[in-house]
Amino acid sequence: MKKKALIGFFRFEFVMFRRNYVTAFFLLIFPTMMLLIFGNIYGNEPNDLYGGSGSVDMFIPAYSGIVIAVTGLMNIPFTLCEYREKGIFKRYKATTSSPSYVILAQFVINATMTIVGMLILVLFGKLIYSIRLTANLLECLFVFLISVFCIFSVGFFIGGFAPNMKAASSIAYLTFFPMLFLSGATVPYEILPAAVREIAKFLPLTYTVSAMKSIWNGGSIKENANAIVLLLVFGIIFLILSKYTFKWET
Repeated sequence: MKKKALIGFFRFEFVMFRRNYVTAFFLLIFPTMMLLIFGNIYGNEPNDLYGGSGSVDMFIPAYSGIVIAVTGLMNIPFTLCEYREKGIFKRYKATTSSPSYVILAQFVINATMTIVGMLILVLFGKLIYSIRLTANLLECLFVFLISVFCIFSVGFFIGGFAPNMKAASSIAYLTFFPMLFLSGATVPYEILPAAVREIAKFLPLTYTVSAMKSIWNGGSIKENANAIVLLLVFGIIFLILSKYTFKWET
């Protein structure tokens, strides 16, 4: 019975995700659009700014930050607040199903679609710009999943902390855009002023981008241990906080 209920939740959340055209656009299309625009401008020739790597070879791992942030910081908080405001959680409580199934389904579906978004980005990079596929794909996947855990935890915290969808929207935007532009996910971290780079050290997405870029271009888990530990610490802190701020009803 529990297995059937969980599968039902997964199906429902997948259908709801497909109907969210804004999230689908920014997750599956927007990063690829940016890759095509800036790839055509800068090409993928070796660049001293990136230690001899090509621009697109650096854009691909950097844009992983966009893919993760769209689902973690935008979709999850909105969905949780919407379910709470519309009484969906309350109705779930009246059934034999556990409302925690919704959280698990949210995490699994969003994580799966985040991976799909990243695969589309890599595929376009390979087909159009002949990017180098890193030999450390498993290590990149490890860092990617650690980052998903971290940023999704922030999203669950926002979804639990925000009293309604309007507040969730404001908090999410105030979190999403600074992370996007200061972490190196859009504007290359290497060209940011020194003062801005110091501020960016307080943003978890900065460590996602730096670790992904490093490992994608030949680095190792060991060399990025500090970034990975910080992502885990950020994730655990926000996961604990979300436990205490989360509300099933308005």
